Amino acid sequence: MLLIGSLAVEAAQNGMGGYTSRFDVEETTKRLVKIVRERGLTLFKVIDHSEGAANAGLKLKAAKLVIFGNPEVGAPLMQCSQTLGLDLPQKILVYEDENGNVQAIFNTKAYLMWRHDVGPECAAEYQRKMDKAVKFFVRYATGNMEPQQKRD
Repeated sequence: MLLIGSLAVEAAQNGMGGYTSRFDVEETTKRLVKIVRERGLTLFKVIDHSEGAANAGLKLKAAKLVIFGNPEVGAPLMQCSQTLGLDLPQKILVYEDENGNVQAIFNTKAYLMWRHDVGPECAAEYQRKMDKAVKFFVRYATGNMEPQQKRD
């Protein structure tokens, strides 16, 4: 698939977007779960990777994966490419990096659409909604914005 413009640039990078949090992993995760629930999405699971590592006798800096979604947005995208089911529902990883900063990262829309060969015309409204929601949730969870009104 030939990509042009910012979509190609973003997809050509590592496919991850994110924000540095003003909070620790626990608080960032709590804020993320709260906003996901408040916006009416399904919270599927919060996976504590560091706890899993500890159970295996290994040490890992704090890291939690939040899995959530909305079939009203995800299903139309999967109609464009069934393989999107590999990356949906959405996931946001909240973790402490090597410098002690907390990051909240996600797969970018451009990367997902590139990876699954979905053109910008297919389910364009749902692509926009997904991208806007994920970025909003991460900005809120990391303290980079407060919600003023319900976003789509």
